[in-house]
Amino acid sequence: SRLYPERQSLRLESRGKALSDDVKLNTLTLNKQRILYCKDLGPQIGWKTVFLCEYFGPLVCYLISYSRPALLYGSKASTPMHDVVHLAALCWSFHYLKRLYETLFVHRFSHSTMPIMNLFKNCGYYWGFAFYIGYYVNHPLYTSPYFGKVQIYTCLAGFLLSEIGNYSIHIALRDLRPPGSTERKIPMPTSNPLTFLFRYVSCPNYSYEVYSWAFFTLMTQCLPAGLFAVAGFYQMAVWALGKHRNYKKEFPKYPKGRKAIIPFLI
Repeated sequence: SRLYPERQSLRLESRGKALSDDVKLNTLTLNKQRILYCKDLGPQIGWKTVFLCEYFGPLVCYLISYSRPALLYGSKASTPMHDVVHLAALCWSFHYLKRLYETLFVHRFSHSTMPIMNLFKNCGYYWGFAFYIGYYVNHPLYTSPYFGKVQIYTCLAGFLLSEIGNYSIHIALRDLRPPGSTERKIPMPTSNPLTFLFRYVSCPNYSYEVYSWAFFTLMTQCLPAGLFAVAGFYQMAVWALGKHRNYKKEFPKYPKGRKAIIPFLI
């Protein structure tokens, strides 16, 4: 039927929180005074499909200005590129190839679908910023960072360490949930030293992501990259605060010293 299960959100109040998929009707004590509301979430699309689209697009959009500068800059494209421009293209590609790999082989999604409009919203955000940043970093008039190689290679090291840390957290979160289940546990540090951030924040995957783009911004010394880092931090902070609240509600013994995304602060 048109209202297939993935489109349905069942609630005990018209504006209340959606019931978990694990809840059984005979446990809700429904009677004449209680109403079970069903909200249509609209057409749905698979999470994996959305992620693959939103992560493949930035590779193409950024690398167009890097590999085919004549299309955008005309005769000025003959200007030799600085070393940091090549490193930035490698970092950008590494990040989104890692994202694609994680989508295919690492992540386990608690929900199989999301509203189809998210596809256009997410792709617009990622693809737009990719082209915006690529246009300026790969521009013939781009100027290299003020502190030269020290700034470039220090930030490159920070970027790579943050990317590896982000991947380590994703592996740890994946291993918390057995295949085919929606079981939830308190995330804790593992034998991997880069998971130590679990001692301080609820969402260290977001923390490492913020660090990655901060280092990328400093490495390229590019304002559009900084805007992308700030926009990403804002959105991830909202998500992290929400997950942090849910963890505290769900687990009475949740570590009290943890923050949501930035140790000791947020």
